[in-house]
Amino acid sequence: MKIVIFGGSGTGTTTLSKTLAEKLNWTHLDADDFYWKRTAIPFQEKLPQEQRIAKLKKAFLKSENTIVSGSLVSWGTYWQTAFDLAVFLKLPHEVRMERLKNRELERYGEQLEYNPVFKAKSEKFLAWASEYDNPNFDGRNIALHTAWAKSLNCECIEIGDLSNEDRMNMVLEKIKALS
Repeated sequence: MKIVIFGGSGTGTTTLSKTLAEKLNWTHLDADDFYWKRTAIPFQEKLPQEQRIAKLKKAFLKSENTIVSGSLVSWGTYWQTAFDLAVFLKLPHEVRMERLKNRELERYGEQLEYNPVFKAKSEKFLAWASEYDNPNFDGRNIALHTAWAKSLNCECIEIGDLSNEDRMNMVLEKIKALS
């Protein structure tokens, strides 16, 4: 079975995917691991699109049971037919942004206070992420994800503001129903 779990930054796609993959002993692939070059400080340099798509597809096809976390809306049409189940995570704007602010603090700590480059990048990221709920934003947004969900060749379930355990149980029930 192949599953994709997506949503706006901070909705918990990676957390849910990791815990599900661990519980099921499945492969977990995070789109960010293929989108960004591996650098000492993460999320600084993007891989060329063709390279990231090829790497993800190769890893995706290696395992029979795979969960992919992250947005694939701009990764080509292959992904619209690659999954057996899609999970679209949604959170209220305020909750999502609070999670992202806390994640930035955990990731970069004092650098955000003392390093103007880190501070500027973090502020730029948070401003970008804040626009996700604006359907008119010229970037990845909820309208793009909603349209992508409708274009998928598989069932897509939406899950809102629940605990990770409750989300996991919902997905496990859906997997059981599809098996």
